[in-house]
Amino acid sequence: MPVLVAAGSGSSQGILIMIAYVVIIIGFMYFIAIRPQKKQEKKQKALMDSVEIGDSVLTTSGFYGMIIDVQEETVIVEFGGNKNCRIPMQKAAIVDVEKAEA
Repeated sequence: MPVLVAAGSGSSQGILIMIAYVVIIIGFMYFIAIRPQKKQEKKQKALMDSVEIGDSVLTTSGFYGMIIDVQEETVIVEFGGNKNCRIPMQKAAIVDVEKAEA
């Protein structure tokens, strides 16, 4: 009988080690994938909140333009020197902002 008890406690240690490995892998995935993504989302939100009229922007499609109107979730961007090329777009489509000089 003592042999069976020893074998039973050994398998419980194996289960604890396996659970520890799973916890370590989940922690590793958090620091490699999830945490940097959350930092990027926070940075993008700060960029969207800082957009003002007159700022030069770069869009996700690679176009440079100037913001002429800012609304809740959209902006109107003027592309090129042509005053007729004004396009409404989502703030999320802005990749980079260069502030207008005062």
